[in-house]
Amino acid sequence: MTKSARAIALETLIRVFRDGSYSNISLNNNLRGSQLSQTDRNFATRLVYGTIQYKIYLEYQLKGLVKTKLKEPYLKPLLLMSAYQIIFLDKVPNRATLNEANKLAKQFGGRHSSGFRIANGVLHALIRRGTILPDKIDSVKYLSVKASVPEWLVNYIITNWGEKRAASILSSINMPAKNSVRLSTLSDQKQTIAELKKLNFAPQDSKLASNELILSHGGVSTTPPFKEGKLTIQDEAASLVVEAFDFSGDEKVLDACSAPGGKTAQIAEYLPHGQVTALDIHEKKLRLVRQNANRMHVANRVVTKAMDARKVDQYFSGQQFAKILVDAPCSGLGLLRRKPEIRYTKSMKDLLNLQKIQLDILDHVSKILEENGELIYSTCTFAVEEDEKVVEIFLKNHPKFELRPFKLAKIESKTGMLKIIPDSYGSDGFFIAKFVVRG
Repeated sequence: MTKSARAIALETLIRVFRDGSYSNISLNNNLRGSQLSQTDRNFATRLVYGTIQYKIYLEYQLKGLVKTKLKEPYLKPLLLMSAYQIIFLDKVPNRATLNEANKLAKQFGGRHSSGFRIANGVLHALIRRGTILPDKIDSVKYLSVKASVPEWLVNYIITNWGEKRAASILSSINMPAKNSVRLSTLSDQKQTIAELKKLNFAPQDSKLASNELILSHGGVSTTPPFKEGKLTIQDEAASLVVEAFDFSGDEKVLDACSAPGGKTAQIAEYLPHGQVTALDIHEKKLRLVRQNANRMHVANRVVTKAMDARKVDQYFSGQQFAKILVDAPCSGLGLLRRKPEIRYTKSMKDLLNLQKIQLDILDHVSKILEENGELIYSTCTFAVEEDEKVVEIFLKNHPKFELRPFKLAKIESKTGMLKIIPDSYGSDGFFIAKFVVRG
C-alpha cells in the first residue's frame, strides 16, 4: 500500500519523539522508499519540521483537552501533527485534517484502538476553543510557549540580551530558513546567476556575505549548476568564516573539524598553489569532504585524514601550518531554524561540556601554527560559554596569541570577534574569532 504524506510524517515524528532519532535522517529514510510526488514530499517535510518546531506550543494547546493518558505511541505525535495543521496551515481545511487523522488512527492503532475516538474528540475541541497562551505577567513562561522554546533557554537569552531582544531572537528562530547558496570563486559567477534566473530561482544578493545568493525556493541540489560545482548550499553567516582569513594562495592550511566539507572546499578555492588538510574524527564523514571537494573541482588541493583534532600536535609533530580553522563541535543553537529538535535536546550542562572540548582542540592546534600565522575559531551557536568565554580562557592560557580585527566584504570586526545573532540578518547564528600568534 502506498503511504500518504501524512503517514510518512507521522512515522517520522514517532521515531523522533520516542527514539530520539534525527529528524532529517529519519525523514529522508522514509521519503526515499516512498512514491510521493514532489508536492506531497514537501508537505510531509513541512509537517515534520513544523510539528517539531512548535512542539511546546502545540502541547500547551492540547493540555486541557486531553482527558486520558495517551498510551499508544502514535497518538501524541498524531495529535501534535494534526494540531499543527489546524493552527498553522490555513490552506488545509480542518475537515481534511480531521478525516486524515481518523484514517491514521485506524491505520496505526488497529481495529481495537481507542485512538480514533480520542483524536476525534480532542481535535474537535481544539477547533471550537481556539488557541491560548499563558499570561504575559510570567514573561519566561509566555515566551517559552509562544516561541516553543524550553524555559531554561528563554531565561538564558533574556539574561544575556534582555527581554526585548529576547523576544526578537525567539521570533526569528521560527522563521523559515533562507535558501542560501555560495557561488564558487572558480566559476563564471555571472553565467551561474543567469542559469539560476533561467531556472526560476530568482537569485538575490546576500546583504551579509559576498559570493552568496538567496534563492526564492529550494531544490537547487538537483540542478546542473549544483552538480557541476558552480555553487554549493551554504548559509550566509557560515561563509564568512573562511573570508576572515588573509590568503596569499600558497599556504598549508589545516581544517581541524572539516566534515561535511563546505568550508574545506571554500578554503581550497583560495589556494591555487597551496593545500588544505581536512580532519575529522570519523572516516565515513571524510567521504563527504572528498565528495564536496570533487564536485567543487578542488580535490587536487585537499588531503583528508581521520583524526581527533585533540591529537594533531602528536601526528603533525615538527610540522607547521600557516592557517588553521577550528570550526568547533558546538551546541548548534544558531541552527534552530534548520534543526528544530536542538532546542529540546540541549541544556546548560551541554554548553559547559562543549566548552571543555572546544578549549582542548584550540590548545592542541595552537601548537602547530606558524609564527604570525592565523587561527580562526568558529561555532554555529550564540552561547556565550562556547564563544566569548572560550576566547577569554584561550587567551589567558596562551599569552603569545592575540585577537586580530578583520574586514569582510560587507561587515567587519574591530575587536577580532564577530557574533551573528539569528535576528540580525535572518541568517544562522554564528561566531567567529581571529587569533594570530606573535613572532
